[in-house]
Amino acid sequence: MIENNRLLAQLDALRGESSSLDPDAVARVKIGQLVETYVESYLNGIDSGAAYSGFSASLDETNTGKSAIHGALDEPFTEDGLGLNTSLDILKREIDAPGIATTSPRFFGYIPGGGLYYSAIADMLAAVSNKYAGVYFASPGAVRVEEQCLAWLADLAGYPAGYGGYLSSGGSMANFTAVVTARDHRGIEGTKIAQSVVYLTDHAHHCIDKAIHLAGLSKCLVRRIPVDERYRMRADLLAIQLKADTDAGLNPFFVVATAGTTNTGSVDPLEEIGNLAAKFGAWYHIDGAYGALFALCEAGRKMLKGMELSDSIVMDPHKTLFLPYGIGALLVKDKTLLLEAHAAGAHYMQDVVHVEATSPATLSPELTKHFRGLRMWLPLQVVGVIPFRSALAEKMLLAQYFHSQLSLMKGFEVGPEPDLSVVTYRYIPQHEDPDLFNQRLVQAIHDDGRIFVSSTQLNGVFMLRLAVVCFRSHKTDIDTALSVLGEIANSLDSQAFTNE
Repeated sequence: MIENNRLLAQLDALRGESSSLDPDAVARVKIGQLVETYVESYLNGIDSGAAYSGFSASLDETNTGKSAIHGALDEPFTEDGLGLNTSLDILKREIDAPGIATTSPRFFGYIPGGGLYYSAIADMLAAVSNKYAGVYFASPGAVRVEEQCLAWLADLAGYPAGYGGYLSSGGSMANFTAVVTARDHRGIEGTKIAQSVVYLTDHAHHCIDKAIHLAGLSKCLVRRIPVDERYRMRADLLAIQLKADTDAGLNPFFVVATAGTTNTGSVDPLEEIGNLAAKFGAWYHIDGAYGALFALCEAGRKMLKGMELSDSIVMDPHKTLFLPYGIGALLVKDKTLLLEAHAAGAHYMQDVVHVEATSPATLSPELTKHFRGLRMWLPLQVVGVIPFRSALAEKMLLAQYFHSQLSLMKGFEVGPEPDLSVVTYRYIPQHEDPDLFNQRLVQAIHDDGRIFVSSTQLNGVFMLRLAVVCFRSHKTDIDTALSVLGEIANSLDSQAFTNE
């Protein structure tokens, strides 16, 4: 009895010590008010805030000259915690403030879409219920949400009934899953690997190369098909290469077209490439992580004609549906091929086998499946499709506007007209090497912080790029970008001339 009393006392004490993990209703109201105040302050400061803020760096303790950020994030977690107020202060000072503000309407550097408020609400709701979205038996509603989202995407891609897919963590995992599915369906193993050929351009996303490696296909032959003056794959040269490889007894295995390259925003000739892949019996994959969702608007749909010919396609809602990071999508025209490549089971899952519905866990590498579909489903349910369509059409027009206006500004040289919403350009200085000048220019823009643009290399030339993807970006923000670019470029050019 004494031992039992001691056990009960220990249980009672431990329950008390752990009770802060489950705040009561009164505490939750206070917590919610603090968080909502923080969120409102952040959102209300977006328009006037910087697109990029550098961080305070100092030498590390080993005096190696390596930069390090010193602050609360370097300290160990305490036994008793710091409380919510202090934790939010750290969040504001050391996490939200420094670095790139992807939520800014003047963030033009890369391809994230800004993070919809309704999606943030959805993430909270999904986390509160903690529904497991991997198996239909565990949460039929969560799986049906994913299926509804996929059905909408499949219709957009022009896929017929019988397709399969899943909402992935992003484009990298979706592309990897496509490669694995194609590999297994085509039996690319053993000595056949070295006889099989992958076709893509230098502008294909590097996650494709990574996926080929992770899928055990590093020994495949890789053909880098040249691009035209608009950085689109040369379909005529692809045809020549496919025929040459076939005549040489090789196996044309995997043809990758990009619907919106990250580097230049270019769209490969999808229809021509699809017809060639079919002619030579190759699996046709489209990486549309950035660009495929532009098919929502009329101009994008015309640009993306041919998506329906693919065997598999990747789309990233966290890019051009403006959702927070962590949601991509893969569609495969034949669902059975996904099942054959990814179906698996275990004894502890025996309760689910009697359910006829297909589960995401049997269609993908993921088993622990976050209920990420809610972040896509909720905004589409609440506001409908029209705002997304209009926003994407606006981004295409904004890129065209930036391209046309910059081409009129003295000193600037622009790349090809944008297929979607990425523009490449550079400044030609009076008395300095253009590459060196534009490296200084992009650094000066980052130091200034009002806008954020990025740089790239095109045919060995240092170029700047502007990607219009954030749903908050409008004409006034493009005008600001043009003004800042002109101001800083002219200032740097004048300084260089004066110093000579």
